[in-house]
Amino acid sequence: MTKKLFMFEKPLGMRDTLPFLYEIKKRVRQAMIREIETWGYELIETPTLEYYETVGTVSAIDDHQLFKLLDQQGHTLVLRPDMTAPIARLAASRLYKEGNPLRLAYNANVFRAQQREGGRPAEFEQIGVECIGDGTVAADAEVISVMIAALKQAGLQHFTVTIGHIGYVNALFLEIVGNEERASVLRRFLYEKNYVGYREHVKSLPLSSIDQKRLLQLLHLHGNDMTMEEAKELVHSEEGKRAVDDLCELSNALQLYGVDDVVKIDMTLVSHMSYYTGILFEVYAEHVGFPIGNGGRYDELLEKFSRKAPATGFGIRVDRLIEALGESEEEAAIECIVFSQERFAEAIELARTKRREGKRVVLQHISGIRDIDAYSKRYKPITYLLGSTEKE
Repeated sequence: MTKKLFMFEKPLGMRDTLPFLYEIKKRVRQAMIREIETWGYELIETPTLEYYETVGTVSAIDDHQLFKLLDQQGHTLVLRPDMTAPIARLAASRLYKEGNPLRLAYNANVFRAQQREGGRPAEFEQIGVECIGDGTVAADAEVISVMIAALKQAGLQHFTVTIGHIGYVNALFLEIVGNEERASVLRRFLYEKNYVGYREHVKSLPLSSIDQKRLLQLLHLHGNDMTMEEAKELVHSEEGKRAVDDLCELSNALQLYGVDDVVKIDMTLVSHMSYYTGILFEVYAEHVGFPIGNGGRYDELLEKFSRKAPATGFGIRVDRLIEALGESEEEAAIECIVFSQERFAEAIELARTKRREGKRVVLQHISGIRDIDAYSKRYKPITYLLGSTEKE
């Protein structure tokens, strides 16, 4: 006999949003969007459903994490697993025509299937931007600065933006271990931040002591002013040295924006998103064990939609940002007017006046309340218009 699901159960990884949390999300969302718009970014929306053969295959999200379904024509669809790929599709097909930079922004939910609960949501809200068509380091500096400004507007005070360059890591690994398969194993250790495993793996490789030392030295390339000089000495290829030059230029630009106080260089930074090609970054905040946001340069993604263009951007996880903010679960202030039938018209007029003042007002007939004491605890202040007298 098939076990019947409880009527209150939800699919794995799905969450309800209660009123108090919705209010917090709305406040954070509005603050960030206002700031992003002041930088000239324009908001867009893309469909929740996309074709698997287009967006699904280029999204850089593992196939087993995609929600798939069939339409009536037999085409495989996916719930969008990220926003960068759909925006790349839209820009390549309709917006990026003259080759001039586009500045686009979004606020949307994305979907990634979870194999086990573990507190990981299968649907979450992202806020982010994409700067498409500008291949300069100045564009990277801009999106990082926009992100920092938006986070501060949302109320986040203590956070760090860690910046690296995937081109540097790739160049160093390939010149030492010789092929992409071996390099991907090393990158996996770094992505998981399993530095003990990384060290043990490096020691097991059939390399000279000099090359092993170079791979181990990578773990020390973070956090101070000498990092980039040491990084340039460690790598031999021109590609690796250009990556360091990009980071030096980025560091100087972020100083001009006045945001370098929250920025830290980390040459070990890698991403699970395979479409990143250059500078990449993550945002960490106190009391949150995962990045609250990330981003980087993806100069080859639009080419998969038949229109080559450089691009860079970021996405912020709203749920993790709220966790970092430590917002209290206080319900928003809502006033209430409880009235009897005799004073219905008076109650409507009073509520109308308060709403014009910008207040949130509930209008409640006394006959619709079962327990007046329990009901009145939900609102502050509460006004009673009962019978022929008014009682506050």
